[in-house]
Formats: sequence, C-alpha cells, structure tokens
Amino acid sequence: METKRQALIFQGGWDGHEPVLVARRFKGMLERHGYTCQVYDSQDILADGEKLMEMDLIVPCWTMGEIKPEYRRNISLAVAAGTGLAGCHGGMCDAFRQDVEWQFMTGGQWVSHPGGDGIDYTVNICKGSSPIVEGLEDFPVCSEHYYLHVDPAVEVLATTRFPVVNYYHISNKVVDMPVAWTKFWGNGRVFYCSLGHHDDVFEKFPNAGILMERGLVWAAEGKAYAADRGLTTERFENSAKMY
Repeated sequence: METKRQALIFQGGWDGHEPVLVARRFKGMLERHGYTCQVYDSQDILADGEKLMEMDLIVPCWTMGEIKPEYRRNISLAVAAGTGLAGCHGGMCDAFRQDVEWQFMTGGQWVSHPGGDGIDYTVNICKGSSPIVEGLEDFPVCSEHYYLHVDPAVEVLATTRFPVVNYYHISNKVVDMPVAWTKFWGNGRVFYCSLGHHDDVFEKFPNAGILMERGLVWAAEGKAYAADRGLTTERFENSAKMY
C-alpha cells in the first residue's frame, strides 16, 4: 500500500503578510501533487514531536513572534530525520527573530527591505543550480525587496541586485542577494524563497509561483529519498545533544 504523503502548515504571526491566504495557496500547490495538508492556526501542534516526524513537509507561515524552544527542537529533529521544511518571505525567514537555531536551520534571516513595498526589481535565475529552476527565465517583480543575512552553505537558486533604492547601504559595493535557496538539515531538505510579501505575487508573476511550487515539492520529496537510502540521524546525535 502506498504511504499517504502529508504536509503540515502552521499559520499566524503578523497579519500584514497574509498568512491565511499564503497557507491556502501553498495547500493548493501541494494538493496538486497528491499531498494531504493539515493547516493549524496556532503553534500548539508543534508540541507533538511524533506527529511532526510523520510529515513529509512542514511549512511555516508565521512572521515574527516567538517559538518555544521545545517546539523548534521538535521541528529540528523531524527535519533532521528527513521531513522537509519550506516557506517564503517573512513566513519562514522573518520568523522567531530571537531563535538563532531557527535561523541556522532555515538558512537566513531578513534584516531590511529598503524602500518598502512596491519596488521594481529583477529576479535572476541561477541556471543549472537545481532542477527546481530548470526552464525558468529571469523575471521582474514589484514587491518588497528583501535584504537578508544568508548562510554561506546554501545552494543559491535565484538572486537579485542591490541596491535599487537609496538607503544607507548604498555606500557599500553592489551585491547579488539570494532570493531562493536550498540547503540540508541532517537528512532533511530545506527550501526558501524571499518572494511573497502578499499572496498575489505568485499570481502576478507566474515564474514566482512555479519556483515556489517546485521548491515545496522538492523539500517534501526528501523524506522518501532518505528512507529509500536507509539514511539515519545516528551521525548527528552527539552534536544534537548540545541543543
């Protein structure tokens, strides 16, 4: 019997990022690929570590706020065991600003969006970086332009050029800031895309929707990949005890 593929989405935090709408969109994306999605309006479900271990994918849609250390640890252990972790914009990498282990796991942290919303910029696809971006071309976006502090270990799938607007950072050199990336946390796959200030960005700019949907599925498929190859968390256990 084929195992049912499952995803867990928890939504909340700052309402300005439209967590309910974004969660609903991601649920639809995953259902198109055969996933059964459970959506929760609080973090209380994260207390159930065994349930998280059963998931193929965890999707945080929670901007700012705080997370209990035991909740974050439960997610960390599930992802390390093979469960995927994927999210967008502030819903994943501007969540739980005081929790550095969350930042370590997700691969980056928002620090600014010079100019606010309504900034025109280009997303540049890093061709050949991943099957996630296969066939995608560079595309324009009008939205918040995320400046992030990023883990140098990530695999960058798309970038954008800074600066676009005048702000204090223009005294420094021009940089290509990651927009989307993948990384690993133990045996688990992690995907992040900085687009998604409002839910409709994934409709207005179709390549953004394609990128996000592919990233969600890529992260979710990691659990089966790890199981098929007999990957365990034994090699991580000694270090994990520190947390």
